[in-house]
Amino acid sequence: MMRRLRRSFTVLLGWGIAFPVLAAPAMAQRTDPSPPYRHVDASTIDGKVLCGYQAWFRCPGDPDDRGWSHWSRDGRRIEPGTLSVEMWPDMAAYGEDERYQAPGFTLPDGSPATLFSSANPKTILRHFRWMAEHEIDGAFAQHFLVGLPGGPLAELHPARRRVLDRVAEAAEATGRAWAIAYDIAGMPHNKIYDALTSDWKRAVDSGLVAGTSYLHQDGKPVVQVWGFYRKSPSNAMTPELAHRIVDFFKAQAGGKYAAYLIGGGDWDWRRDEEQRKVVYRFDAYSPWNVGNWRRDAKGDSHASTGWWDEDRRDCEGHGVLWLPVVYPGFGWDNLMRKPAGTTTIPRRGGAFYWEQFRDLRRLGVRSAVVAMFDEVDEGTAIFKVTSSPPTQAHFLTFEGLPSDWYLRLTREGARLLRGDRPDSEAIPITP
Repeated sequence: MMRRLRRSFTVLLGWGIAFPVLAAPAMAQRTDPSPPYRHVDASTIDGKVLCGYQAWFRCPGDPDDRGWSHWSRDGRRIEPGTLSVEMWPDMAAYGEDERYQAPGFTLPDGSPATLFSSANPKTILRHFRWMAEHEIDGAFAQHFLVGLPGGPLAELHPARRRVLDRVAEAAEATGRAWAIAYDIAGMPHNKIYDALTSDWKRAVDSGLVAGTSYLHQDGKPVVQVWGFYRKSPSNAMTPELAHRIVDFFKAQAGGKYAAYLIGGGDWDWRRDEEQRKVVYRFDAYSPWNVGNWRRDAKGDSHASTGWWDEDRRDCEGHGVLWLPVVYPGFGWDNLMRKPAGTTTIPRRGGAFYWEQFRDLRRLGVRSAVVAMFDEVDEGTAIFKVTSSPPTQAHFLTFEGLPSDWYLRLTREGARLLRGDRPDSEAIPITP
């Protein structure tokens, strides 16, 4: 259920809109050759572990010139009191031309702290190289309707489209698969359908989804749509609108704009009859499980997974692929202005994350979505995060583990789901 708050706050606040409101140059030539990577079979989602990829971080002086978007709640400045992220990225591997100094922030050794911008094409390529190096199959590129023509932040559309172009090129260069993941958060109800369908037509007409790296299933390009929630003020979905969206893609069967539709929404979707009717019409369904957790008698954190088997059986019984969401932990103290540590779902050194892969393997599930590759806003990032962040504010860290630890765990989790490694109760690798 945390998903409902997530898009109204993280998305809109990161773009400079206060919560009560709801809430560049062409791709540069690569100058350094990529090593040969095993190319993912993008013709099927089977056996794939794909990460949600936000690519929404900006810094002053980058090609988009939108200030400290998503690093700070105030794009004009970044200070301990304006921070909107819970983690600090490990910047050691980034090039000098990818680093943007954060004024007033220093690392424990006294050196200036820096951040990256997703507007830098070298950075997107770097992230996809990390995916390739760790055998992560690819990414769902998040694409918010509020930033499309007709949306309240339509001026963002050129920049967001550049991100998709860079993702496509990076996926091609590294042999990863990718697909567009729309999100309706913050979009007025009466504009959702037109914005979504018009942008999909643009993506098809431009050839964006025709590349060899674009994920397909059953011969159709995959599209994910997040926002199928009940009673959520930040996701203005109704059963009528949901069926209309499904109708658009179903009516295209065999046509130019046909797609394999993955719906994303409530984890407890089976409680509501109208919600079930919608889910049964998708090609696949991803229930958002972030924030759905429990503590055991010892006080240890665990993702809530007890309902997974019934969900899977129900979906499969109606011809729908159940595509679960796994996540490594959570925290949004800075984003929500909460006391340090009060919103944290502990990662337990990766055990919280690994247990989810283990449970899926035991259910015979071969594919999953990871939330998220780069989202430091809510402390769910699996990419390289430092355990020695700036001293001026509170941050979650990897608790002294290597900065690539969760990339490595994701690789092992993917191997586990594909049956390429034996089942293991505990984390099967060491730091």
